Amino acid sequence: MSVTTPAGFVAAGVEAGLKASGGKDVALVVNQGPSHDSATVFTANRCKANPVLWSQEVVKDGTVRAVVLNSGGANCYTGPEGFQTTHAVAERVADHLGIGALDVVVCSTGLIGLTNDREQVLAGVDAAHAALSPDGGDQAAHAIMTTDSVSKQVVVEGAGWSVGGMAKGAGMLAPQLATMLVVLTTDAVVPAADLDTALRAATRVSFDRLDSDGCMSTNDTVTVMASGASGITPSVDDFTDALTQACTDLAMQLLKDAEGADHEIAITTLNAASEEDAVEVGRSVARSNLFKAAIFGNDPNWGRVLASIGTTRAAFDPADLDVAMNGVWVCQRSTPHADPETVDLTGREVSVTIDLKAGSERATVWTNDLTHAYVHENSAYSS
Repeated sequence: MSVTTPAGFVAAGVEAGLKASGGKDVALVVNQGPSHDSATVFTANRCKANPVLWSQEVVKDGTVRAVVLNSGGANCYTGPEGFQTTHAVAERVADHLGIGALDVVVCSTGLIGLTNDREQVLAGVDAAHAALSPDGGDQAAHAIMTTDSVSKQVVVEGAGWSVGGMAKGAGMLAPQLATMLVVLTTDAVVPAADLDTALRAATRVSFDRLDSDGCMSTNDTVTVMASGASGITPSVDDFTDALTQACTDLAMQLLKDAEGADHEIAITTLNAASEEDAVEVGRSVARSNLFKAAIFGNDPNWGRVLASIGTTRAAFDPADLDVAMNGVWVCQRSTPHADPETVDLTGREVSVTIDLKAGSERATVWTNDLTHAYVHENSAYSS
């Protein structure tokens, strides 16, 4: 179950000595064709890492033949030397594969401002190329982990074709198309334009709705590559459905592994005037530290939900809002309803339902609680 499940892909994950904690830290995923169509979305953060600046140029023609990733250092704000390292890594991959460097997406993850040792990364690329295998997807998924406690992988089966994927991310999970490093693969025949349409549709309702801590990374990249090795061309709708399933599955894996989290929280806004309103309301609640701290303390404090709704531009009547927690309507018509003591928040999964009574649209945003462990993890983070 990995990026190499679809036909036409090989991968590897090796140890190059980049991580202070040790372990695999360079991954390589190669599309062996016959097709090399691709689509990619990047972080919306205006402060972008060198690999993102490089890869934004690579993906413009819709052709990507390989993705190389390293953990242990973000290669962000490392000056011209850092960009040259990114370029050198792409060139080394290209030399091994007999392709152009502008067909190689480069991704990095780890601490900002940390200069990756170029020779170590290049040696890792050499080792990864030598280890490429149809069975190498699991090792590649482990090589991109930083504060992740487990690797994140998925496979969705189509009718004679499949989608595979791997992701990393346990913090700085915020929206705007991409939220971490993700590589998706398919052996379906899908032109680049259709890949782009499907990817943006899939990420819009999966990664873009995951708002763990409201912090947006400088390195986030989601790339999908299509080998066409199955020889089957699914409809755009069928492929989009499969890709959305894969992205949603990975997003939920990321949520479950969020740094220090004790609860996974699904915030569903109903009867909004527009989908945008529903998302804005859900995201406002998800980003409330007061709300997240209350959930950590198993406190169904619906007042913090209403306070968050009130900061949005969504259409609603402040005097007529309903809120349920784990199926118990603790607030109706903006007044107390069921006894909050009847809400059981001791389990990991928490649902919050908000009824705006302003239309017919709905959306779900996923987040987690704010814990002592999260504060500890991010006060002493090392890659």
